[in-house]
Amino acid sequence: MTVHPSLQTYADAWTHSIESIAELVKPLAEGEWNGRTPCPGWSIRDIVSHIIGMECEQLGDPRPIHTLPRDLYHVQNDHQRYMEMQVDVRRHHTAPEMTSELEYTLIRRMRQLRNETRDPETMVRAPLGAEQTLELALRMRAFDVWVHEQDLRTTLGRPGNLDSPGALIVRDTLLLALPKVVAKDAGAPPNSAVVFDVHGPLEFLRTVRVDVEGRGSVDGAPSLGPAATLAMDWETYYRLACGRVRAAAVEDRIKIDGDQELAGAILRHFAVTP
Repeated sequence: MTVHPSLQTYADAWTHSIESIAELVKPLAEGEWNGRTPCPGWSIRDIVSHIIGMECEQLGDPRPIHTLPRDLYHVQNDHQRYMEMQVDVRRHHTAPEMTSELEYTLIRRMRQLRNETRDPETMVRAPLGAEQTLELALRMRAFDVWVHEQDLRTTLGRPGNLDSPGALIVRDTLLLALPKVVAKDAGAPPNSAVVFDVHGPLEFLRTVRVDVEGRGSVDGAPSLGPAATLAMDWETYYRLACGRVRAAAVEDRIKIDGDQELAGAILRHFAVTP
């Protein structure tokens, strides 16, 4: 194996999720590809198109030359327009075309990863003409495919892999955003703490502490007197954080102790994915 050790975890998680996606969609009938998913505005076909497109970009393939329709209500900014291009260009592809292109793309991408010898800090292509490190690129691909795997599972009624290698990467990535959500977006007061108690297939307890200057940090130690405690299951946590559901729709799955107003503000700002 030539992959740098710091990349192996992401490569393994990506492989696990991407193979699960291929297995989920392979037997689908033509009409099932139009099934609506929790990802705003996207069908099963759209999600698979997005995955194919993003992996092709990591392979260095040119982006399609395509003009988007003007009536896509879910496309509201440059980032969404960028992502939609690879999706809309495949909207009329048949089920066999989708599965064969996915299979071919995965073969190429897995070969690329097996032969990857670049340093993790190597700068590679990122959305909107930007650049990012190879390590970040692979981490975000592992994040992306796990979340979309769950989108597909929800639509198809085939739950699973909530504790897979990709789930751990999604958890850790989402936790990085918690200090900003609590301290800046929700405006938690200085010298306060907010506890997140998550149960289910992934269990963890994290405390966001806001210092005297209003800066947030997160750690795994409990707080003796938190301003608020939010308890929920892992599936609810990731769905909220990834913008798949609003807090009002899952309030029966969230238990709040302490400052209800602060907890409400946190939940209103909980979605952190673009």
